[in-house]
Order: sequence, then C-alpha cells, then structure tokens
Amino acid sequence: MTITRRTFVGATAALAALPAHAKDDAPPAIPTKRPPVTERKFVSKAIEREIERVKKKIADPKLAWMFENAYPNTLDTTVKMSTVGGRPDSFVITGDIPCLWLRDSAAQVKPYLHLIKKDPKVDELFRGLIARHARSILIDPYANAFMEDPTAKTNLSWALKDETEMRPGVAERKWEIDSLCYALRLAYLYWREMRDPRPFDVTWAKSARLIVQTFREQQRKDGPGPYTFRRTANQPSETLLWGYGNPTRPVGLIHSGFRPSDDACLYPFLIPANMFAVITLRELAVVAAEAAGDMKLAMDAKALSDEVEIAIQQYGKMRLRDGREVWAYEVDGFGNAVFMDDANVPSLSGLGYLGCVKPEDPLWRRTEAAAWSDANPWFFRGKAVEGIGGPHVGPGQVWPMSLTIRALSAVNDTTVRQCLKALRDTDGGTGFIHEAVDQDDPAKFTRDWFAWANGLFGELIVKLADERPHILGTEL
Repeated sequence: MTITRRTFVGATAALAALPAHAKDDAPPAIPTKRPPVTERKFVSKAIEREIERVKKKIADPKLAWMFENAYPNTLDTTVKMSTVGGRPDSFVITGDIPCLWLRDSAAQVKPYLHLIKKDPKVDELFRGLIARHARSILIDPYANAFMEDPTAKTNLSWALKDETEMRPGVAERKWEIDSLCYALRLAYLYWREMRDPRPFDVTWAKSARLIVQTFREQQRKDGPGPYTFRRTANQPSETLLWGYGNPTRPVGLIHSGFRPSDDACLYPFLIPANMFAVITLRELAVVAAEAAGDMKLAMDAKALSDEVEIAIQQYGKMRLRDGREVWAYEVDGFGNAVFMDDANVPSLSGLGYLGCVKPEDPLWRRTEAAAWSDANPWFFRGKAVEGIGGPHVGPGQVWPMSLTIRALSAVNDTTVRQCLKALRDTDGGTGFIHEAVDQDDPAKFTRDWFAWANGLFGELIVKLADERPHILGTEL
C-alpha cells in the first residue's frame, strides 16, 4: 500500500468514527503506514534493526506506532539513489514537493547518522547527498531548492514567474542563509563520524569556497550584492521589497532574504541564521583542514565566522517590554529589532539543538522561555495543543516541529513528556507528523507528507531511547 492522501484521510476517518473510549486502543489495530518493502525507495537492514530496538523501549502503543511510521519515512518515500561519475548520488525530496531542499534533505538524513558504520548503503546515502549538495550549490548558491535534472527548468507552479535569475536545475531561488549552513553541517557530521575524505573532492572544495564567497557578498559592505528576488503573490511574505528587502546598515552580519520557513524576512539580519552560520563556518574550517587539506579555505571560513560572531554580540540582542534581555529574531543594524520565533529551524528556540549555544546558557534560556510565551506573536495556545507556528501557514496553526525541538532541548522530564503527549495526540489519526495543526482541532492539518518533521520526531525518540529511556518506558 503506497502512502497517499486517500490513505491518510481514510485512516483519520476510521479513527474518528471510533467511540471515544476505544480511540486510545485503536492505533495498534491500524496497519503500519509504511509502504510494502518492494515499494520502499531505500531499504537498510541497519535501519530496520534500529526501529525494532527502539520500539521495544516504547511503552505507549500509539507512540511506538508513530515512531515506526515516521522514523524511516525519508528512506521509505523520498530517496532516489544513482551514480554520477562513478560515485553515489542521492536525490532526497521533501515529501509532497518533488524537489530537493538543501535544508530539508540534510535534516532528513541526520537521524540515521549513527548508523553509517553499520551499513555501507547508509554511508553511500550520505556521500551521495554531500556530492549532490556540492553540485547544486555550484549551479546557484542563492537557490534553496533544486530539480533532480540539473538541466531542467523549474516545475514549481509558484516559481515559474519569479523575477530573479532562474538557472536550469533550480526549483526555487529564495536566498536563505541556512540553506548553505545545512550543507556545511551535513559535511561536518559525516567527517566527524567516518573520517572518510572521499566526499571532500575538488567539486566539494569549490562549492565550499563559493559558500564563503556568498556569505561575504551578503554582508553587503560594498552595495546590495548580486541577488534580487520578486514574486507576485497574495502574501507579502513571498516577495522582497524592491527585490532586496528592507534597508539595513552594513555591520558585518549576513543578510538573508528569507527565513527557513521560506517566508521573507522583516529585517534582513536574521539572528538565528547568522548564529548557525558562525558555527557551521567553524565546522567548515575543520573539514577543509583535516579532510581536504585546504588551509586557505579553513582560515577564510574561520575569519568570516569570527567577524559575524562579533557583529552578533554587538547587534543581535534586544530587551523585551518587561526588561529581559534576549536574542532578537531579526535586526536591521540601525537599532530596530523584532522579537518573535518561527517553528522552522534555525530558530531562536532551536539554537540549543543546533549547538549554537550551550544548553545551560542563561541568555538563550530566557530567549527560549520568551519564545514559548505570549511575548512571541507566533506562539499559540488552543484547546488541543500549544506551541510555535509562523507566518507561513498563519495564526492559530501550531507546528509540531516546535514541540519536537523543545523536547530535544529540554532539561526536565516533565517538559519532554508534555511534548511527546502533544505530538502523539495531534497526528490527526494518520500516524505521521505534519507541517502545522490547528490549535483547537488536530484533524485539521497541513501537509500529509512532510519528511523533515517525521524524521525529526524519529530523531527525538531514538535520543530518548538512548539517553532517557525511563520516559519512553511508561505510557503518556
């Protein structure tokens, strides 16, 4: 059985029709939502063993069912393996959008990182994706999404008339700092785990140098730079004012046209993305020096990282109305700042998960607490769930991703359990994690098939199984 919208809707309707007292016991009776083995895009014995290992530690039946569905979702449904020049090539789509996002694809495979050494196929998946990222960035470092065929024009209906330089192979050209950061993070994680220099060839080094060049261009010290983007759309968050975004004062921070949600920035200095750039540039320096033997690239990456970090410390903070000092979400270098948070990572609440701050850092903990409160205009509390959403879907829509990130960053068990229960109870009966759910009615959700959210949920469950198994050992 393939995973389709009809499958999801049917399961949701069947669950909703059950008497209230029977719903808690219903999930085990519902067949797995995974495709048959013969229809899965990528099969790994190591992944299957991991699913069984972790499931045994989950006492809550529905949570175990959801983990089995969600954790392998990227592999089951989104991966296409091939070869280019005799080397692995991995094309990983987001789910219901058949294109590769640099950010999403890197995040989608991360939950399988610890299994690389246990299965050569998983190793090929990572090496193939690092190579695909490098070739994609060389097509256009300002693009966020790419076509499988590097010679093809975009087939995304909303991008067909964008006023920007749309090159063959580019699916969408929204400039987002984090797109390049995620490519750097994937390369670093692989090197740290495997110490295998094969992915870090001439093509990779060329793409890495282009990343540093692009970040420097978007400091905009000598003018607005080469990137412009405009789109005719009903939502102003889909386009950039005058093609460049709101005015800024060049202070050393990197400009971003769009957030990781693919929504336009209000102020172009997106602080969480700049903080992510700082740490991933340092990770690039490690890989460049150790894997590629390119000391010049390593020094350039480190120098830029240091410069951006100084600017963040000078311009990236603000005070809330009650006097609390927090990290700003966006600033313009003139003294204007906005406090909010968006569920998409990098976010203010996701800085701990990304390793941009120490988990116990008091400034970040104040910021995270404010993001999970009425100080954040995109924090919603409804009858069914509370959490962070964002402009991408609109008011009253909570992104389960925000709950997963909070649980991954939490220091106390109570918060983790609350997040797990909310995730379990807001799947709309589908057994999967969605983009957004209505704060009052989780049967109303967006995106049936969103592999990043599914994988992140699976990552959380694996982490808990290894580090805090007592939480999974009792029903929620």
